[in-house]
Amino acid sequence: MKKTLIATAFLALGAQAQLAHADLTVAIAGPMTGQYASAGDQIRRGAEMAITDINAKGGVLGQKLKLEVGDDACDPKQAVSVANTMVNKKVVFMHGHWCSSSTIPASEVYVEADIPMATVSTNPQVTERGLKNIFRIMGRDDQQGLVAGGYIADKFKGKKVAVLDDKSAYGKGLADEMAKAMTAKGLKPTLRESITAGEKDYSGIVTKLKQAGVEVLAYGGYHTEVALILRQAQQAGLKLTVMGGDTMTNSELVTAAGANADNVMFTFSPDPRKNPDAAPVVKRFRDAKVEPEGYVMYAYAAMQLFAEAAPQAKSTKFADLEKAMRGGTFKTVIGDLSFDAKGDQKKPGFVVYQWKGGQYDYAAK
Repeated sequence: MKKTLIATAFLALGAQAQLAHADLTVAIAGPMTGQYASAGDQIRRGAEMAITDINAKGGVLGQKLKLEVGDDACDPKQAVSVANTMVNKKVVFMHGHWCSSSTIPASEVYVEADIPMATVSTNPQVTERGLKNIFRIMGRDDQQGLVAGGYIADKFKGKKVAVLDDKSAYGKGLADEMAKAMTAKGLKPTLRESITAGEKDYSGIVTKLKQAGVEVLAYGGYHTEVALILRQAQQAGLKLTVMGGDTMTNSELVTAAGANADNVMFTFSPDPRKNPDAAPVVKRFRDAKVEPEGYVMYAYAAMQLFAEAAPQAKSTKFADLEKAMRGGTFKTVIGDLSFDAKGDQKKPGFVVYQWKGGQYDYAAK
């Protein structure tokens, strides 16, 4: 009987020890397949490198991080399905989703399950619904639209400018903000139109732009459609300068648009690759043959946010994490992160970039 009790006690202690050292499951979600899969790949590469680095330093609260990857293909229904899967996998932190139209419905699932999330989705409604679990690590469309629209009004005064969107939550929101900022500075859009993303022929809108004498296109949407519009505009003898948003960071734009990509400008946060504090991480990515462009460093920063917040909270419980993330300042590869009551960054920033020769850099002021 005594031997049985001792054996049982050892088994219980062993189970407790195993539980104490179990992995913490964190997750990312975004378009891992579909026409925006290159953005999903950037997110995955950034998160994987961060987790490797965090685990090499001992993990978080003595536990190693394990990554789950969800593919929503930028489809809202699929995003909800991914979110429910992540809840069932008991993730303690989510970085996602990417498309605002996916992030908004998925966040309703995560908040019900008390899962904190970092996101780069820029539609204002992401943080305007009073959800306590969302922390946006990039600015908002009403901020980048103000910068983009203001730049257009200043640099292209007297030019004919069309405003176009792809009907998505992100695209329409950004286009509306650009139009508003332009108009406030005295430059009224010549045309305000919408297209359907994913189509192969945009000759109809190109014809409209040409007939109206448009020289500058303010576009709310994703890089895939911009590349196609530029190619078809060239075929029609129409030279366009395009101003877009943060999704234009994708180098697939250059592959698809060719030399026409040099006519694309866009707004994005200050380039984290130029942050001296991030230099060692940038080098590790490049040594691994990964260019840390676009959303790579943001995914890395999201995992840093969790890895710093949990020790401050001394817990991975939602109430403790939420309090720590709401009240702290966290050093990351994209700079210091701190959040207001809505979950927006306290010090967001957008600058204007331009593609040239296959690379993007700050545009002339």
